[in-house]
Amino acid sequence: MTEDQNKLILAEVRRLADALERLAGPAPAANDWKAADCFVWAPARLYLQPVERPNRVALALIRGVDHVRDILHENTLRFAEGFAANNVLLWGARGMGKSSLVKAVHEDVRRATGVSLKLVEVHREDISSLPVLLDILKNTPHRIIVFCDDLSFDHDDTAYKSLKAALDGGVEGRPDNVLFYATSNRRHLLPRNMMENEQSTAINPSEAVEEKVSLSDRFGLWLGFHKCSQEDYLQMIDGYADHFKLPLDRAQMHHEALEWATTRGARSGRVAWQYIQDLAGRQRIVLERD
Repeated sequence: MTEDQNKLILAEVRRLADALERLAGPAPAANDWKAADCFVWAPARLYLQPVERPNRVALALIRGVDHVRDILHENTLRFAEGFAANNVLLWGARGMGKSSLVKAVHEDVRRATGVSLKLVEVHREDISSLPVLLDILKNTPHRIIVFCDDLSFDHDDTAYKSLKAALDGGVEGRPDNVLFYATSNRRHLLPRNMMENEQSTAINPSEAVEEKVSLSDRFGLWLGFHKCSQEDYLQMIDGYADHFKLPLDRAQMHHEALEWATTRGARSGRVAWQYIQDLAGRQRIVLERD
């Protein structure tokens, strides 16, 4: 075999090797649990992206949801201490602090117990990769809350099946060190008109929605969030103002806050925070969040 033929063969081998490498995709990234306490799941690289400064508020600043706050805190505390705990679905009115409560409770329990409690956020579009994620998490020495924010499913969306299998655990069972928390505006994670449509067109209406509605049944705790009263709304305003030491007359601040809520057609924790941001901006005050 001539030298030129050897070069041609070598070039072809390299080309095939490069093609196989492209098909295989990037090698799994090395996950460093010491890098942070909160992570975001990146399934393309099988990577848990550390979040050095999570977007969260102190637990004491979340007002108007005392009952569900206490239930979620106790459930999380039991899990951190190694005792039985339930998967949790936080559902209800928008802007009432569902996701903020999850992040705040995680941080409060982690600090109080000293346990290595991690929070891993999974984006809605990555739900189908949950089995792969669980395979990674089960081999870690940490207690882990898998968190999915604003979870819901539309017509012909089959990703919910991966979540059902993960919640129930399938044959292998959900890892003992993993718990699921999810937030949604819908109690059954499906739009009402979709459920009604399936009932009206199916041969057996009850069976048509049973499979999808049963997803929410996999969560042992349902925590409902409802629109807040004016009193609760103003308590949120006062809590933020005291925490950030905003120098404004309380009566004037209440008047402005109520007007702010009226222009948005709602009273909620989110609206309260948006007003506080506007107030601090007008007064050229920097809001230092935990």
